[in-house]
Amino acid sequence: MKSLQELAEIRDRMKGKVSLREGTNEIRIVVGMATCGIAAGAKPVYNAIREALAVKEIADVSLISTGCIGVCRLEPIVEIVDASGEKTTYIRMDADKAKRVVEEHIIGGQVCSDLVIGAAEG
Repeated sequence: MKSLQELAEIRDRMKGKVSLREGTNEIRIVVGMATCGIAAGAKPVYNAIREALAVKEIADVSLISTGCIGVCRLEPIVEIVDASGEKTTYIRMDADKAKRVVEEHIIGGQVCSDLVIGAAEG
């Protein structure tokens, strides 16, 4: 970087990427990426969600990584938070389940009931 102009250009390029992480959209997908989540396979889950959103050209959903969600034995955990703030917690996720959640929950509006925390705890 050699000038303020170059710095301004870098800032402008990065604004879109930062807004994705800030969660400014109505639907947020939150992936637990603490050590427990990563050890259980959260990175491939995150990547699968990111790729599925890109393939389907879904731009109005925020994909966010977070620290420990608090139920390490059920990792990887993915939470979907809708516009009203209602949360759906998916557990023991893998890349295929993550793609299914994008297809059925995010696009289709139907919770994947067999993958939610209540299904495991019930």
